[in-house]
Amino acid sequence: TGGTTGDFTCTMVWAVAVKPPLSITCTTTGGSDDHSSLTIARRYTYVEGAIFKNDFFHGLEIGKAVIKGHGSHPETLAQNIYSIAYQFYEDKLGLSKYVNSDVVFKFLDRFLLGELEREPRLMAKLHFLWNNRKRKNTEADDEQKVIQLIRKEAHNIIRDEPNLLRSIGNETITNSDLDQKWFEFVNRISNRLLKNFANQMIDSMAGADILNVFQSIGSAGALYAVMAPYFVSYSIFSLDRQFSSEMLDHFQANPDRLLTSRKELNVAHFTDTFYEVNGVTGTIKKQIEEARSKNRRYTVITCDERNSEPGARVKNFRPIGVYELSVYPEQKLFYPPFLEILSYCYKKEFNQIHAATPGPIGLAAMAIARILKVPFVGTYHTALPQYAQYLTEDPAIANMVWRYIIWFYDQMDTIFVPSRATAQELVEHGISKSRIRLMPRGVDSREFHPEKRNPGMLRDELGIPEGFKLLYVGRVSKEKNLKLLENAFAKLAVFKKNIQLVIVGDGPYFEEMRNNLRDFPAYFTGYLTGERLRSVFASCDLFVFPSVTDTFGNVVLEAQASGLPVIVTDQGGPCENIVDGKTGFIIKGNNEQELLRSMNKAISSPSTLKEMGILARRYAESRSLNKAFDGIWRLYEQAHDEKNHETRQTTVSIFDGKSAANF
Repeated sequence: TGGTTGDFTCTMVWAVAVKPPLSITCTTTGGSDDHSSLTIARRYTYVEGAIFKNDFFHGLEIGKAVIKGHGSHPETLAQNIYSIAYQFYEDKLGLSKYVNSDVVFKFLDRFLLGELEREPRLMAKLHFLWNNRKRKNTEADDEQKVIQLIRKEAHNIIRDEPNLLRSIGNETITNSDLDQKWFEFVNRISNRLLKNFANQMIDSMAGADILNVFQSIGSAGALYAVMAPYFVSYSIFSLDRQFSSEMLDHFQANPDRLLTSRKELNVAHFTDTFYEVNGVTGTIKKQIEEARSKNRRYTVITCDERNSEPGARVKNFRPIGVYELSVYPEQKLFYPPFLEILSYCYKKEFNQIHAATPGPIGLAAMAIARILKVPFVGTYHTALPQYAQYLTEDPAIANMVWRYIIWFYDQMDTIFVPSRATAQELVEHGISKSRIRLMPRGVDSREFHPEKRNPGMLRDELGIPEGFKLLYVGRVSKEKNLKLLENAFAKLAVFKKNIQLVIVGDGPYFEEMRNNLRDFPAYFTGYLTGERLRSVFASCDLFVFPSVTDTFGNVVLEAQASGLPVIVTDQGGPCENIVDGKTGFIIKGNNEQELLRSMNKAISSPSTLKEMGILARRYAESRSLNKAFDGIWRLYEQAHDEKNHETRQTTVSIFDGKSAANF
């Protein structure tokens, strides 16, 4: 075979499969896997000293055969597919006559036929320059035509990339190098087309321009056509890799060996928001630490324009485009370089893809999992439809987001949810209960600890005086229901003296909320991280989290680990992470009077509050990160086994599980 993992002769497979392996000489052979004359004999079988045919076959029989040359890989097969298509159309349409008048055809001749540049002509160069000038003058018309757009982008890439232009007549570039050069070219042109398509699609959807939406979908067909040979080739090579791995396992000398390195679970965790400050990102970073300590194969893949040093287990791809949301300026959509990520995932041999978010990087994860034939799992941990409702106050937008969410998560083999409430919500919208699993979550009770209490830091560094401190930590935005907290605290401060409200975080509602509370003892710190954040947690007295849209709420566990009782609503996931009446209070969502009553009750009962803080700490200690990660890894293993039709122990339905109230 041309480059797949593991090469077997038919004689070897037949002999071992039909009868017990007695005294068998095993050997391997290699070939070029050529389909278009570009890679003839690039890989071959060599027997030293063989002059005649019989000598060669005798060398095979006695195990003297050696595989030499360069093996094929997905980029090679894809180039062959492009070459076959180009050869067909060149013959049918007589494209060879354009080679000396259009640099694009000259480039195609070199990379898809392996031919060097023909004799250069002055008129050909003038023709190219004139065509390029014409394209600039008629850009608006060209962009309406997908084929013209592709050709225009090809001209721009070749013009802007001197190395590509020089390679047309470069004799030092061998055919074995062309596949990688061709990949670079297709990657660039697909990135430009993808950026153009994504911008058109999102603009059309944002403006409810249905006609333009359909036009954008039409241009997606051309984008698919450009990249399709790579989809096919990576898919074929992935299947070959799986087959070869199974063959290697089957014919191992030790059949009792359970795992090969290729079978060992290797997870790629895709997220759009790795460099943002939120609970999801914090959880993923903790999972990286746990994976490193337990020597698990776990890599986070993201796409962000920030120049961050990611570390060994984080791969950040530079985005090919950025879209800023008008209703949420802080949130940006980064378009990922799809072919680059696909190539990376194939080379790293990931055998499970996990999407943490349903944005552009999540869509890339979905497509890559399908192409590479590996399990596709994901986490639903952000109530995007509810957020859309809060931000736009438009039920139609929320309904549209719900439809997208259900479509996206319905593509998954397994869906992880942080709470039973979230699971029930998905089921009510049409997701099958059988594919939903409760994802364990934990807290680092060593980092968040009552011993981090430091009132002096709050006073000296943050300007917060002594007194009873109510704390909120999280994004300062409308969907967190902070207007409710704002109103309740304003009323509480009228009759309760020596109290303060501490708001840690930032967001689109920050300035408005600070202005609304300017006459009250409210303190806004902005984003805090590390030891300063942990000290603030431990130095306050009561944690208040009024959100009705959160699916989990990491900060609720962090507060309890710091020894703080908490107040949460009965909507969403946070209420599953406290023990009502013991580690805090669960109140009705969107009920200002009940929130006010609960805060006043806590402040008025210091001894009860202290006892609650002790129980909150004890409860948080039972939710360790170590246990949570082990549970997550078992879910990964189960998803992997189910995808491969292997038998595992039956999973208990999360709808029959016990809640935190049994603590």
